Amino acid sequence: MKIYNNLNISSRHKNSVIAIGNFDGIHKGHQKVLEQAKKKARKNKIAIGIVTFEPMPVMFFNSKLKNHRINSINQKKEQLKDLKIDFLIIIRFNKRFSSLSAEKFIKNIIYSKIRSKYVYVSNNFKFGKNRKGNTQTLKKFENIYNYKTIITEPLLNLRRTISSSLIRKKISLSKINEANKLLDRYWCVIGKVVKGKKRGRKIGFPTCNINLNDYIVPRLGVYSVIAETNSFRKKGIANIGYRPTFNGQNLLLEVNIFGINKNLYNKVIKVEFLKFIRTEKKFKNLEHLKKQIKLDIRQARK
Repeated sequence: MKIYNNLNISSRHKNSVIAIGNFDGIHKGHQKVLEQAKKKARKNKIAIGIVTFEPMPVMFFNSKLKNHRINSINQKKEQLKDLKIDFLIIIRFNKRFSSLSAEKFIKNIIYSKIRSKYVYVSNNFKFGKNRKGNTQTLKKFENIYNYKTIITEPLLNLRRTISSSLIRKKISLSKINEANKLLDRYWCVIGKVVKGKKRGRKIGFPTCNINLNDYIVPRLGVYSVIAETNSFRKKGIANIGYRPTFNGQNLLLEVNIFGINKNLYNKVIKVEFLKFIRTEKKFKNLEHLKKQIKLDIRQARK
């Protein structure tokens, strides 16, 4: 998959099928849309590409919205590559781009830069300055700029539309199993192991500490997880929270990996969330904490 961080698009990727959106999570609904777009591309013997934005527009306009993403941008790249997408265009969402009118977005980008033949968007797609553009706007300019708009139908689960917003809600409520079903895979956090105060090691349960960065924050507590690096894939338990027993101040993901007891500082770890075990709580002393961790591990191993 070719990744473009600008709009200098190769001729082999022009006159193509494109799908436009944030695609946060690449969930079942996204996958359905992309399969439809790929079929259209194959039928017309043209390329299939994605146009997405970085940062996500909602995070650009709301600077206080720090923890929002289901996926990091690197995860998004890998997942689209796995889905056999030909190219990905990442448009830098900044003040200048946000002031572009809906028609100029169509003229300058869809037409002049990409020369798209088919444009796939969701039925609630909004674009352009002040989000004034919508599916009707795209339809209006089809004949002028020589493309066809295809408005995708949402995928339903128990009569609810599968959406990134719904999945974020499931994760924040610790309904990890439900979120995983909507994603069609385990929700995961990928991050570099940072140095901690080695308290876990001192009480017999060494942990890898990972910052959540822009990821959505799940309900604080303990989870059964799978930790993966280039050299191993192991079950474990993870705690997301502030470590109240130690009067912690910073939100952290701590992972105890079963069968691994070595220095993993600066290693990149993928942490897949399997199920919620319990909420975070403050213990009277370290003995109570150690006893609870043993129960958590027993629960996670099931």
